Amino acid sequence: MGRHQRSELSVPASTERFFARAAASGADAVVLDLEDGVAADQKDVARSQAIAAINRLNWGDRILSVRVNGIGTPWCHRDIVEVATACPRLDRIVLPKAEDAFDIRFLAALLDGIEQARGPGRRIGIAALVETPRGIGQAEAIAAAHPRLETMIFGLGDYMAAMRTPDATVGRPNPDYAMPGATPEAPPVVLDQWHYALARIANACRAEGLLPIDAVYADYRDAAGLRAAALRGRALGYAGKWAIHPDQLAVINEVFAPDAARVAWARQVLALLARAEAAGAGATGEGGVMLDAVHARMAREILQQAGEAA
Repeated sequence: MGRHQRSELSVPASTERFFARAAASGADAVVLDLEDGVAADQKDVARSQAIAAINRLNWGDRILSVRVNGIGTPWCHRDIVEVATACPRLDRIVLPKAEDAFDIRFLAALLDGIEQARGPGRRIGIAALVETPRGIGQAEAIAAAHPRLETMIFGLGDYMAAMRTPDATVGRPNPDYAMPGATPEAPPVVLDQWHYALARIANACRAEGLLPIDAVYADYRDAAGLRAAALRGRALGYAGKWAIHPDQLAVINEVFAPDAARVAWARQVLALLARAEAAGAGATGEGGVMLDAVHARMAREILQQAGEAA
């Protein structure tokens, strides 16, 4: 899991013309989608097209995944077996509507057998798409289910539908979920109605060493709204965000990469703590703020994300 995963571009596998653009895009990860982005009568065709694209195109060092159809659908087993068997370049299977630890273990057991029969190829990881009330309620169990699990992704669209909320656009805050302003004249303060689900997934992931990935922002023309949503996710500890259009990648990559100010802060922190350690102290103060080993860990993580040795 050493590679960055700031942006993850989802591409419907039924639309071949999107594949080359995705392979040449600025996405850290690409998901070829066999599930929600594909009509029922196109499932078999999409699967064949995904396999061909994985084996034919140059995906560089991007994390390459396939979102299979969910457990219990007529296509799930064939998706997993055929894609994993035929694609030694595949990095991950994205399992939609993951609802408990059994779902992850079931997929892991299938992959064990497929890899033994297939022979040489990459070890295939699992990304759990958590997008139902039951899945949110089992976030901790899912996160701890199996060593193959590498990421958990918040699937907001299906979660909205299951929660029967009146929202129309996935990712956009609902103005009804607001508190009065500080004064009668002040405008209401719109809150994030998905905070509970987002925070629970992020905490479950970080507890188990997984990468939490934030949900899509469906209005791909709204760069300001996308940026605000990505910043909220970053503030909660998310490592990246799904995208549904290449135009969203630049904003997502920028938000989830350390900016120059954070890199400079990290360098300063490590320099100050190195001087303190040389003087026999484990902590130091700077500008009225105490710096200690916690800040050193934070600084090293920032520099590692920025591609610098710490």
